[in-house]
Amino acid sequence: MSGTSLDGVDAVLVDLSQPNPKLLAKYYLPLGDALKRNLLALHQPGHNELHQTQIAGNQLARLYAEAIHPLLSQTGIAAARISAIGCHGQTIRHCPEHGYTLQIGNAALLVELTGIAVVNDFRSRDIAAGGQGAPLVPAFHDKIFRHPAIHRVIVNIGGISNLTNLPPNGHTSGFDCGPGNLLMDAWCARHTGKPFDADGKWASSGRILPALLGRMLDEPFFALLPPKSSGRDLFNIAWLENRLRGDEAAEDVQTTLLELTCSTVVQAILQHCGSVPEIYLCGGGAHNRALRNRLSVLSPDSSVQTTDTIGVDGDYLEAIAFAWLAQQTLHRKPANLPLVTGASHSCVLGAIYPV
Repeated sequence: MSGTSLDGVDAVLVDLSQPNPKLLAKYYLPLGDALKRNLLALHQPGHNELHQTQIAGNQLARLYAEAIHPLLSQTGIAAARISAIGCHGQTIRHCPEHGYTLQIGNAALLVELTGIAVVNDFRSRDIAAGGQGAPLVPAFHDKIFRHPAIHRVIVNIGGISNLTNLPPNGHTSGFDCGPGNLLMDAWCARHTGKPFDADGKWASSGRILPALLGRMLDEPFFALLPPKSSGRDLFNIAWLENRLRGDEAAEDVQTTLLELTCSTVVQAILQHCGSVPEIYLCGGGAHNRALRNRLSVLSPDSSVQTTDTIGVDGDYLEAIAFAWLAQQTLHRKPANLPLVTGASHSCVLGAIYPV
């Protein structure tokens, strides 16, 4: 899995032979600054972008293969024993309103480099069926986190934040809430040279700017009813700059961006999930202490913890989910939730590249 945050590749080796997935090994590989710059550039129209997209896709495939080999070395498991690689690929355009989404990462090359079948392109079938193609992970959350008596919400804070609503006596639902880490990371990199604000320390040094927060919350996306999804096509540094006056202190903008992430998550829960006793966080944002604390303050009636406390490593949860989604594809089982994505029906997701 390489997600919207563009920090690196999360690779997992998962045993799915039992009802509960068993994580056998995990490995993280950074993207590298040059590749990250190229991928960011591809989110917007540019010179020779078709060629650049294909080159970046090949680079990603080699990076994915480089991340997979250590998993096999850690466990001593041969490639021949692996059913498939579930490879989400890197999203460079997500435009369900135009009937497409694009995740790159040459699957054919990945088969050649690893000798393992690959399942990729998970989102296109859902979009073809009239859905958003996202989020897809709520189906996996439903499988492993649903409690028979306790209402839970799972909040993934990656580049974009999204939630899964798991009411004990109702249907699973979920949607993208808005920016997670991507605006905070971009602003932090611009003003401190660091890729992210560790523990939210820089954000903790500033103050919330109510006027700026109000201009950001005026974004129509936040008022949309689910199903809805988003990405860098909407929330990017240009989106932020268009809402700045120009005289704000950099640390105050960072504080306000953290408040934007937290307030949009909490408002989404209140509006669409109601009273929730348990909120569980996963993704990179779960490491941000200031963010966790602020979510707790804004959700006084809920316990806010990470998914690690209920047995699943929050850093690798999404990668585990796409392993499960790949298994669903191999078994020709539907894996989308129409209530989540807005698709007209359940369908088998993904394309298979056999060995």
